Amino acid sequence: MSYHVHDSVENRSPMRFSVFAPPQAQAGPVPVLYYLAGLTCTEETFMIKAGAQRLAAELGILLVAPDTSPRTARLPGDDESWDFGLGAGFYVDATEAPWSRHYRMYSYVTSELPALVARQFAVRADAQGIFGHSMGGHGALVAALRNPGQYRSVSAFAPIAAPMQCPWGEKAFSRYLGGARADWAAYDATALVAKAAPRDSILIDQGTADKFLDEQLKPALLVEAARRSGQALELRMQPGYDHGYYFISTFIDDHLRFHAERLVR
Repeated sequence: MSYHVHDSVENRSPMRFSVFAPPQAQAGPVPVLYYLAGLTCTEETFMIKAGAQRLAAELGILLVAPDTSPRTARLPGDDESWDFGLGAGFYVDATEAPWSRHYRMYSYVTSELPALVARQFAVRADAQGIFGHSMGGHGALVAALRNPGQYRSVSAFAPIAAPMQCPWGEKAFSRYLGGARADWAAYDATALVAKAAPRDSILIDQGTADKFLDEQLKPALLVEAARRSGQALELRMQPGYDHGYYFISTFIDDHLRFHAERLVR
């Protein structure tokens, strides 16, 4: 069963998210897996394009996909470019005006949304996982590395692995978080993994024909930081695949089974 939900957050912009509930949820609480989408996407993109529902139903996993930014609180310049503002919240808690009141995506994803899902759906609080694509892969890695006790599993498709060192991240972080680069490290997976205590293994798939690979995604930096810190990380370079949802739909079953091994117990 699928749901499309509006979440009213006090003093801030309402948010939208989609939910797929497997048949097992009718009998009792099930594991929950959060998916964070990439630039320009909405809460519907993953549910429509990834083809995850069939196996999620078989495995008994509830899927939750939030929108990528607030939509109803319009701010000056929020639609001037596709990689900042609307559809591009970058899963950070903005500290700079005017973004700081509404663009609180990190807190929304890691705190407010799970609390709402737990109230409205039959989910196991002890069996949460998170994954995502591109900007959402960045968000998933950051959420899991900063909250190891909350997320039992984490994976990513073509994540922005080192946002402090790429144009997308520098643009977004400077505007959402200000000019002090030291403050950006709290939202950079490569910086976080270098200092965090090792957690369960991380799975990442990356297409070799991805046009953003070298300039924006930079997975090699994350791999090297993980190697130095002792964090288990599997980076699978997939020949010929680009940055789109055909890539994600091809390997989505691998990721769902990866999470199921850690959540369905």
